[in-house]
Amino acid sequence: MSRRKKVYEGKAKILYEGPEAGTLIAHFKDDATAFNNQKQGQIEGKGVINNRISEYLMTRLDGIGVPNHFIRRLNMREQLVRKVEIIPLEMVCRNVAAGTICKRFGLSEGEKLPRPIIEYYLKDDDLGDPLVSEDHISAFGWAAPPEMDDMIAMTFRVNDFLSGLFCAIGIQLIDFKLEFGRQFEGDLVRVILADEISPDSCRLWDVKTNRKLDKDRFRQDLGDVPEAYAEVARRLGVLKEPPNLTVVKAKDA
Repeated sequence: MSRRKKVYEGKAKILYEGPEAGTLIAHFKDDATAFNNQKQGQIEGKGVINNRISEYLMTRLDGIGVPNHFIRRLNMREQLVRKVEIIPLEMVCRNVAAGTICKRFGLSEGEKLPRPIIEYYLKDDDLGDPLVSEDHISAFGWAAPPEMDDMIAMTFRVNDFLSGLFCAIGIQLIDFKLEFGRQFEGDLVRVILADEISPDSCRLWDVKTNRKLDKDRFRQDLGDVPEAYAEVARRLGVLKEPPNLTVVKAKDA
């Protein structure tokens, strides 16, 4: 890996130049962060689980016509993806009240929302990924109106599909975060789904018990973080024998 050219390193992944033009290699790390990197830790083997879960979900979404950057998995921790220009927005789709929306609107955690709600956040760690409106997005040129239309439509499509997929294995999709990028093909540009879909980017609760099976276990010091990630993988059938996951460290920055 040291001989490869690193393109970008984020909280959960490292991107390297790919073997072919227009491709990148995404390496899934074991690092865990929360509260805009204020809380940091490491879950040994988490990258393996998230790589396999995201591979499975991206492949299923491609099968229903949601274009995304996934090409193929290379090994337990890495996948080949299409190179895109990331649009600096996080699209958060909420089905049930949890996290910041509870504080902002005085909602109780677990309260079902009247309908799925999409919120937009600016991808900027220094600013704390602030909530923004479509007027902000248009005025500052972060995404053009047709791009927003595409991202909104794809987000609702992903929500419909994943809600059903997870429900079938006894998991409720509370909310999730998506990122999109511009793929350039000659003179053509299209918006496609990028980044990952995993317990790092979704809130997932057991249907019967409401047990949290996602990164909230790390955020809220609920314990059993490795077991929760492994349980999602087991129910999806992507890893029959998940690796031995261990929380190596957890600290406040």
